Amino acid sequence: MERPVSDDRRTAQRPSPLRGLYRLFKPVLFSLPPETAHGLVHRGLRAVQHTPVADALAARCRVADDRLRTEAFGVSFDNPIGVAAGFDKNAEVPDVLGALGFGHVEVGGVTARAQDGNPRPRMFRLPEDRAIVNRMGLNNEGADAVGARLAAGPRPEIPVGVNLALSESATPADAPEDYRYTYERVAEHADYVAVNVSCPNSEGFRDLQNRDSLEAILGELVDAGADPLLVKLSPDLPAPAVEDALDVVAEYGLDGVVATNTTTDRPSGLRNPNRAERGGLSGAPIEDRATEMVRFVAERTDVPVVGVGGVSSAEGAYAKIRAGASLVQLYTGLVFEGPTLAHDINEGLLELLDRDGFDSVDEAVGADL
Repeated sequence: MERPVSDDRRTAQRPSPLRGLYRLFKPVLFSLPPETAHGLVHRGLRAVQHTPVADALAARCRVADDRLRTEAFGVSFDNPIGVAAGFDKNAEVPDVLGALGFGHVEVGGVTARAQDGNPRPRMFRLPEDRAIVNRMGLNNEGADAVGARLAAGPRPEIPVGVNLALSESATPADAPEDYRYTYERVAEHADYVAVNVSCPNSEGFRDLQNRDSLEAILGELVDAGADPLLVKLSPDLPAPAVEDALDVVAEYGLDGVVATNTTTDRPSGLRNPNRAERGGLSGAPIEDRATEMVRFVAERTDVPVVGVGGVSSAEGAYAKIRAGASLVQLYTGLVFEGPTLAHDINEGLLELLDRDGFDSVDEAVGADL
């Protein structure tokens, strides 16, 4: 029996002029330093947010189909594709990202105090490898400013998670209190919070994923009432350390796991000279490794998994879903593919669900386990 298709979905299926525009302007953006280009894109998004232009984008880019709807850690999502932390550090453009077809945005990482991050240059493209190396160092306006912006509204139409990170000035002993300060400033207007203990680009994170540190941080946030509470893990953790972290997730009753962050490893075969830059690698070279991490985590926990790493197509998102991800996030793929990516992935997911006989994304989660 053919499923009814809403008027909204028929509109979303029309070819978007955004794809052609991005192809036209991509060489210009890529001629600029990556952080400069990112700033220009951000300014453009801010300029159209909450305007008729954003409404027009939503009409073109949102894919309205009940098969894409899902629920994770008590939050409802119109589709499983989200923007990973790092793109909208200061919660400036979540609504317009929703207009581009994303089902949620994770803003941040947010630290207790405002900080500038590492010296520039600190972001490097690897175009031949469809990858980025960054050592941004968690530059952001701080918890007070981000919390105030979220409170000022209007409330975004899509769920917004907040990625909590450790301040540069905080010692490991200070970490629980530092995270709690950030949580208490942003919690009221966050649909979930994710504890980032895995950033490879900022001092002080290396030891946060050991069991004692993780228990202290998560225990403090549970005591503060954090709910839903997720933890974001590194792909560089050895298997026993991941299992230890998942034991803590179970012990403290956390609501989900984000897998994974960027990696300090450099897979063989990278071609661009920027592979030698220090920092976290993201994009296509880590896609398979991130999917395997999703599978490893999903096989060992009952909580929802958010799959992150290298996604730039419907097939890549679907692989993470079948490996156990209830939600999928991306960032680097957006740089290389442009603003229609969420629309294209969601349309592609519907085709893949039909191909495999699933009536919803939820049915496909963990199908390969």
